[in-house]
Amino acid sequence: MSAGSATPAARIAHLKREIEQHNYHYYVLDQPTIADAEWDRLFHELKALEEAHPEFATPDSPTQRVGARPLDEFAEVTHRVPMLSLGNAFSDEDLVHFDRRCREGLEAAGDIEYACEPKYDGLAISLTYERGVFVQGATRGDGAVGEDVTHNLRTVKTIPLSIDSDAARLEVRGEVLMLKRDFEALNARQAEKGDKLFVNPRNAAAGSLRQLDPRLTAQRPLSFFAYGLGAVEGIALPETHAAQMDWLEALRFPVSRERGVARGTEGLRGYYAALGTKRPALPYDIDGVVYKVNRIADQQRLGYVSRAPRFAIAHKFPAEEATTELLGIDVQVGRTGAITPVARLKPVFVGGTTMSNATLHNEDEIRRKGLMIGDTVVVRRAGDVIPEVAAVIEAQRPAGAQAFVMPTHCPECGSAIVKLDGEAIARCTGGLICPAQVKQSILHFAQRRAMDIEGLGDKLVEQLVDQKVVRNAADLYRLGVSALAALERMGDKSAANLIDAIAKSRETTLQRFLFGLGIRHVGEATARDLARHFGALDAIINAPLERLLEVRDVGPVVAESIRRFFDEPHNREAVAQLRAGGITWPEGEPAAASLQGPFTGKTVVLTGTLPTLSRDDAKALLEAAGAKVSGSVSKKTDFVLAGAEAGSKLDKAKELGIRVLDEAEFRSMLGTARTE
Repeated sequence: MSAGSATPAARIAHLKREIEQHNYHYYVLDQPTIADAEWDRLFHELKALEEAHPEFATPDSPTQRVGARPLDEFAEVTHRVPMLSLGNAFSDEDLVHFDRRCREGLEAAGDIEYACEPKYDGLAISLTYERGVFVQGATRGDGAVGEDVTHNLRTVKTIPLSIDSDAARLEVRGEVLMLKRDFEALNARQAEKGDKLFVNPRNAAAGSLRQLDPRLTAQRPLSFFAYGLGAVEGIALPETHAAQMDWLEALRFPVSRERGVARGTEGLRGYYAALGTKRPALPYDIDGVVYKVNRIADQQRLGYVSRAPRFAIAHKFPAEEATTELLGIDVQVGRTGAITPVARLKPVFVGGTTMSNATLHNEDEIRRKGLMIGDTVVVRRAGDVIPEVAAVIEAQRPAGAQAFVMPTHCPECGSAIVKLDGEAIARCTGGLICPAQVKQSILHFAQRRAMDIEGLGDKLVEQLVDQKVVRNAADLYRLGVSALAALERMGDKSAANLIDAIAKSRETTLQRFLFGLGIRHVGEATARDLARHFGALDAIINAPLERLLEVRDVGPVVAESIRRFFDEPHNREAVAQLRAGGITWPEGEPAAASLQGPFTGKTVVLTGTLPTLSRDDAKALLEAAGAKVSGSVSKKTDFVLAGAEAGSKLDKAKELGIRVLDEAEFRSMLGTARTE
C-alpha cells in the first residue's frame, strides 16, 4: 500500500500492523527485519497521522507504548481466576512425593506426562484481551486482588497490544522481568549519571513496573514471557498445557524456548538437570523449574489445595551460598511485637545481592544452629531474596566468641518481652505504645474491619508518625485540620474529610474496638465472641484466665495473650486514652442465651458481588448468625451465598448439590433466627 493513495484510516491501520510485525521480530524473535532508521521513519509517520486524525487513534497503537501521564495511585483489580502460588520441591524426595500424589489422584497406572518450563525470577502479571485488544494488565498481588498496571505494561515492547483472536475475553498469565544484558546496560547508564545502581534484575523490574509515571517505565528495558492462561471466554482451547503454550506462541506471545514435556520422575529429573546446566547461559534469571500435569482435564480433576494447585510444583535450584563473619546479633520489633534476632554480617556478595544482615528467625533457631557472635557462618539467599544464616563453621570459631542473650525488655519502648508457652517467637507486650509498632498498629486500628477511618492510609500514617504529629492511635482523636493540612499532599478539604472520618469512627462496636487493639491471636471472630460473652470492655480487661477460657473457641494460648496484653500498664493507659478521646459503643449484658437459626453452626461460602452488601458486611452478618464463613466449597459446605459474576465456586456448589442463596433469600432467612 502506497502512502499517497491510502486514506488516513487505512494508512494508520497498515502502519500499526507493519510496526508491530517488526517489533515482534526485533524484541521477541531477536531477528530484526529492517534498519533502525527505517523503523523510526514508520513510527514517526504513524504518530503524525494519529495527531492529525485523532479519531483513528486506538489504545493498541504502537505509539501508546511511550507512556501516559503519571498516575496518582494504582487501582485494585480482582482476578476472575485467582493467581495462585506454587508449592515448592527442594529435594528429589519432594519430587517423588509430588509425582506419587498426582498418580494417586488420577488413579494412573503408568507415568504421567508433565509440561516443564523455567521458573522465572520476575513479577507475575495477568494480561486481559477482549476481542483481540489488550485492555488491562494487573500484578499478582495477594493472588485474589492485584494492582492495575495497564499503562506501564503498554510500554513493554514484548507484550502485544493486539492479537489475532476473537475470544470475548482472554487472560494471559506470565512474568515481567529484565534480561541480563538489559540489566547490565541499565546499571551502566545509572553509573554514568551518578544514580543508585540496582541490586539485581528482579529488583530493577519490580521498581520499573510499579512506577506511577509510565513514562519512566517506558525508559526501562522490561520483557515479558507467557506461561499460562486465566479466564477465557468465547473460544475452545487446546487440551494440554504444552499445546496451549504453542498456541500462545502462534499468537506472538513470547514463550520460553526452553519449555518441554517429560514423563514420570525420571523425565522430570532429566529436564531439571539439563536446564540447570543451561542456567548460566540463559538470557534471564531463573530460580528453578515448574512442572505441570500436561492434560488440562487432569489438572481440573486434581484441583487445588489451600492456595496452590495440586497439579503443579516449583522445583527450586539449590540456593547460592557464601561464608562470612557474624559480627553481632541485634533484635527488631515487628507490628505484632514479634522480636526477631537479626545477624549483622561482614558484607558478602551472594546470589546477586550484597548481604550485611540476615534473619535468624528466633532464639530457638540460634540455639539449634549453635551460633555465637564472632563465628564464621554460611549465608544463603534462600529461595528469592531473603537472606538467612544456614550454618556455622565451628572449626573456625575464635576464642572470644560470645553467646547471644535475648533481652528481657523491648529496645524500643521498655515493655516486657515474653514468650508464650508453645510459641517460638518472643514478643514485646507494649503493643499500643511501642514506637517500632506504632505505624502498623495505627493502620490496623484504622482499617475498615476495625475502626473504619476512611482516608487514613500507609503514606499518611508514615507522615503523621515520622513528623511526630501522632505517637499512638489515641492521638488521632486530638488531631486538628491545621496540623493535617500542613502535611505533604494534604489540603484543607482532605484534612477536613479525614477529621470527619475520625469523628465518625468514635461511634463503633465493642467487637470492632477489640479487634482494632491488635491483641495477639484476637481476630475478628474472637473479638466478636469476647464482646458477646462479656458485654462490656471493663469486664474483659479484668477477667481472670478461667473466665476468658469460658468464651467460645478461646483456649489457653489466646486467653494468656489477652491477659498479658491487659496486664501491661502501658496498654491499659493507651485504652484509657482512646476512651477519653470519645470512642463509645453500646454495651450490653453478658451473653446468657445463644441465637438459633438456619445459619447456626453451618458453613457458608461467599462468591460474586451482592446487590447491596459488601463481602465484609455479609461475612459479619453470617458470623453474627452463628455461621462459619469458608473460602472454598466442599462437601462440608451447607450454603453458598452468590451474587453477580460468581465463578467456579458457584459451579462447584451446583455440582455438589449445595443450596445456593441470593441476597434476598439470605436476608429472609436471617429474620427467622430466634433466641433460646
